[in-house]
Amino acid sequence: MGEPLRIGMVGAGKISAAYLSTLDGLKSLRLTAVTDLDRGRAESVAEQAGGAVAVAASVAELVARDDVDAVLNLTIPAAHAEVALAALAAGKHVYGEKPLAATRAEADAVLTAAAGLRVGCAPDTVLGTGVQTARKAVDDGLLGRPVSATAFMTGAGHEKWHPDPEFYYRPGGGPLLDMGPYYLSALVHLLGPVVRVLGASSRPRAERTIGSGPRAGHSFPVEVDTHITGVLEHAGGALSTLIMSFDVRAARLPRIEVHGTDASLSVPDPNNFDGAVEIHRGEGWETVPVSAGYQDAGRGVGLADLAGALSAGRPHRASAELAAHVLDIMLTLMDAADQGVALPVTSTCERPAPVTGADADAVL
Repeated sequence: MGEPLRIGMVGAGKISAAYLSTLDGLKSLRLTAVTDLDRGRAESVAEQAGGAVAVAASVAELVARDDVDAVLNLTIPAAHAEVALAALAAGKHVYGEKPLAATRAEADAVLTAAAGLRVGCAPDTVLGTGVQTARKAVDDGLLGRPVSATAFMTGAGHEKWHPDPEFYYRPGGGPLLDMGPYYLSALVHLLGPVVRVLGASSRPRAERTIGSGPRAGHSFPVEVDTHITGVLEHAGGALSTLIMSFDVRAARLPRIEVHGTDASLSVPDPNNFDGAVEIHRGEGWETVPVSAGYQDAGRGVGLADLAGALSAGRPHRASAELAAHVLDIMLTLMDAADQGVALPVTSTCERPAPVTGADADAVL
């Protein structure tokens, strides 16, 4: 590794705490500047850094700074493309929270604007030991030929715990767009890109009621479907069944399972970096020893991987191409559900390279 990649952070809201808790421990990164619409939140970040981080008055000021090599984009989803395009126009690399953009057109604009610069996108949880150990089991042929997978994210809805949950139930929200990137990114790592989808969706309740905080008891309208079921056809022929729901009170469904001609694999929650991977060869479930992935990782390891990729001259794993493909899968699945037909997924991406021990030594 050369000098650390100097990072300017845009957005100091709730998710920033998860990044800040790990950035200091990543030798390939150094936070140098921060900005937020609420200047007080940006100043709080700078104070925690002991004065080593500058507070910029705006996105334009931050991306123009000479001590910023890459922008960490932690804004709300509706602003992801706008901030990314501003950073790229200023000649800065970008890594952002999911989704890459709100629409296919915005995602395409970001990819086009990159033009030699690096663009990365969460989730980077799939680079941890959970999904990566599972992927190595698939790649090593322990399952035989992959035949199918299941991916389930079920719950009763975020209004039970979130004090201001309305945005989860407006256009751009819903269980698929909110949580789908974790599960779909994992499925692409495990089984490769998706070429066709079939879906159905429903909206069982017209309104929801806030269950906590100062607005508890307040009801609001539901503007999006809250239960989505899909079948995904991967380029290699495997079929994945997906359920994303805010309408399940309780379930014992696994997070992700992959089934092959010789064995089945249980994959831990893709919203976490680690967790036990188990294999069933016909004689009961066995734990698969950790064999790949960034260990003890946290939010921001995807940006560290991007920095390591720059230094080594290799592709980074949490790429904009993967994020754009995942966005396209989700939007196509929603279209398929609306139309009641199977639809092709016209985008694709390379399956990211597995995370090896050598990568971890260079980046973490």
